[in-house]
Amino acid sequence: MISMIALIQCTKFDVFHNDHYDGGKPALVKEGKEIFRYDTYGDESFWTDLLHIDKAILGSANGGFGAGVSPQTALAVGLKVDAEALPADVVAKIKSGEIKLDDPKSTIELLRLNSVVGLKGTFASDGSLSRIGITCAVCHSTVDNSFMPGVGKRLDAWPNRDLNVGAVISLTDNAQPIADMLHVDEATLRTVLGMWGPGKFSAQLILDGKAFRPDGKIAANLIPAAFGLKDIELTTYTGFGDISYWNAFVGTNEMHGKGSFFDPRLNDPVKYPIAVENGLWNVMSNPDLLTSKLPALRAYQHSIDAPKPPASSFDRSSAGRGKAIFLTKAKCASCHALPLLADNKLHAADELGIDDFEAMRSPTGKYRTMPLGGLFTKVKGGFYHDGRFATLKDVVNHYDTHLKTNLSSAEKHDLVEYLKSL
Repeated sequence: MISMIALIQCTKFDVFHNDHYDGGKPALVKEGKEIFRYDTYGDESFWTDLLHIDKAILGSANGGFGAGVSPQTALAVGLKVDAEALPADVVAKIKSGEIKLDDPKSTIELLRLNSVVGLKGTFASDGSLSRIGITCAVCHSTVDNSFMPGVGKRLDAWPNRDLNVGAVISLTDNAQPIADMLHVDEATLRTVLGMWGPGKFSAQLILDGKAFRPDGKIAANLIPAAFGLKDIELTTYTGFGDISYWNAFVGTNEMHGKGSFFDPRLNDPVKYPIAVENGLWNVMSNPDLLTSKLPALRAYQHSIDAPKPPASSFDRSSAGRGKAIFLTKAKCASCHALPLLADNKLHAADELGIDDFEAMRSPTGKYRTMPLGGLFTKVKGGFYHDGRFATLKDVVNHYDTHLKTNLSSAEKHDLVEYLKSL
């Protein structure tokens, strides 16, 4: 029986489906922007105290361990730098080579400037880096590369398809606690982390312990976008819950912040053995550094529209013809209806013509319809939850076969151009 406290939690944290748009409040949106970019919810206790990522960044030459993490190394694993946070003198020194991009000390200075997107450093009174945490932006933001590759203006809510989450976690010298949680040895854990690759992450690994699909491929999904969600009722590829549900789950269980989360659907020892063993379905932190911030975080995310692609990135005439095909013969609009380009519904795997592995890892057992706005930001890594379709042409060919739409080559081309224009 669910306790009264649990029922209160369920209501408090919008667990299932109780979201609403409050992005019209400028002060709330501004607050949410700061939270999204810079708030760690106290997750330093995991990334610093347990995994020692601060010491990995420092390197042995600066009081840590190993070679350290230089800006070059950070950029190589997909971390980004906010150029607008760099003072003019720092920009000049980078351009002149005075600031060395192969030196971990330079990374420490970038953290001091709060310019590494999604990483938050805390510095002791003597100026040394003492703690490190992560924010929402580490996965769900990138930059426009206007200064150099990996350095530019922030693009909040864009998926960071360069971020190698597994490589970042593998910087630790203390992976054993995670390995123990998953009932594997440390070498196996590091192998799995190394197989995720850029832009992918397995959020459900800590729920069910499934590292691989039945076909032997790694069970990791592409980092999703966090824009264009104002009227989208269910987030995640399989519709776990609304945006506040997912923010509570990620902030508490994935970022390892001090939040609260409750979902009795995950209290299933057969389907979610790791979640049940570790109580991840019912977490209450004291102090709770996340829950009070969920409304502002939602307001900011709901204020971010899907970006429009550059006009030069698609053929406008062809896209116009493709829209007509999208709405009629190709049957795309049966799920991706205008204006949302989504239907706020869940669909069985056979409706999509794909396997149900990821769907069945979810409490819903189904896939939600993904909104199509800003597709150009999601090209890297492929399409669908796991990137199984390398190109939009592959997606179109899949549905042409599955739905028996008998599109001509010209129609397929035009449809792809329309998708590129969204």
